[in-house]
Amino acid sequence: MRKSHGYEEKTGKLTANKPFMLLISAQLVSNVGDWLHVLALLTMVGLKWQATPWEITAVSLCMAVPMLLGGPFAGYLSDKMDRKAIMIGSDLVRAGIVVCLVFAGSLWQVYILLLAKGVLDVLFSPAKSGKLKELVPPGQMDQAVAISASIEQITKIVGPALGGLLVAAFGIAACYVIDSASYLVSAVILLGLPRVGMFKTERASDNAENPQERKSFRSEAGAGLRLIASMPVVLSGVVMIVAVLLVLQIADSQTITLFREIPGVSGDLLGWCVAASGFGTLLSAVTAGRLGSGKRPLVFMGAGTFLMGSVFTLAALVTAYAQAGLWMNIALFMSFVLAGAGAGFVMIPFNSMLQNRTPEAYTGRVFGIVGSLTSAAVILGPVAGGALVTASGPIPAFIVSGVLAALLGAGLLVLRTGIENRDAAAARTLAERAAELS
Repeated sequence: MRKSHGYEEKTGKLTANKPFMLLISAQLVSNVGDWLHVLALLTMVGLKWQATPWEITAVSLCMAVPMLLGGPFAGYLSDKMDRKAIMIGSDLVRAGIVVCLVFAGSLWQVYILLLAKGVLDVLFSPAKSGKLKELVPPGQMDQAVAISASIEQITKIVGPALGGLLVAAFGIAACYVIDSASYLVSAVILLGLPRVGMFKTERASDNAENPQERKSFRSEAGAGLRLIASMPVVLSGVVMIVAVLLVLQIADSQTITLFREIPGVSGDLLGWCVAASGFGTLLSAVTAGRLGSGKRPLVFMGAGTFLMGSVFTLAALVTAYAQAGLWMNIALFMSFVLAGAGAGFVMIPFNSMLQNRTPEAYTGRVFGIVGSLTSAAVILGPVAGGALVTASGPIPAFIVSGVLAALLGAGLLVLRTGIENRDAAAARTLAERAAELS
């Protein structure tokens, strides 16, 4: 049984919700630092150290493996422990880990540090999702997710551009130091959050005096999976996200390898294209927030996946057949804008749907399970990408990845109506059972 804390839902502007704005401010600061760190890492490993496709794949694996293995457990902890404390602790430890990258002199040292950081990332992510559910009323959740996604994309635009300037002026180490400082600033901002959010529910089982009344971790973690399986639209969205990431990571993890195919390519082009994808996703975040994408998520997800697949194929063809120079750079820049827009139409409606359909008490477990499943795709995709790029080069890998993604998007659009009908039937059955018990 769950008890509310007795707060009345506020209907004022979301920007007047101080705890939410603190959470978003902390995200803004740490996201800027993260993009500086990512660009510096790609520049150091891919261009300065001339890492092989498999070595670049290993970088992606080191960031994804902790989420794969620890997602359900981290979600369980975020539902049972103080989410604010988890986030602050994760920020403080990550600050120390990132600054150690300044002194990394070999790939194996980078791998160890990325694995350690990944452990803290996996603790932070479901705690943040659960805290968002605590702080925002249900009627404003779509808007809150859109704002959060917009912040991510604004920093994706500013971060790489700023990172390129910092790398040119002060070197790669400056990006790592600033990212470390951003985690410290984020932790200070998070101190202002309430320990218990306005929309947090009390769990009667948490206060049970009889140990036999407490459920095992296996049962508690499985509750999140059962909840996902009980909602056909959510289950279809999860399957789609995993499939899309698996297919697109074949190529996306080897973007730096594709860029090396361009004669005389500079590190600045990668930064500008990453910023372009952030701009595209920002546009889709604004659009999705206004249209209420959480209400028809499968439409947005199918269309966004089809767009991304088409653009990935186009980017490969441009690289293969166009002349290097200004027009190729413009074509790649616009391709990344469209790919970012497609990614936004996939991820933002999906996250809005998860937040809207998941009870607050289960938020950590649901997001932890989803994070684990998507990480499996992020791991397997680069492995397949590394093998394909090694065997045939990056251009065929991008074409295969793009075509498969476009087919997935088209397939979801065709099947959407049937999935939504089954979801409505399941919701009616659940409501009828609840009425019988009341």
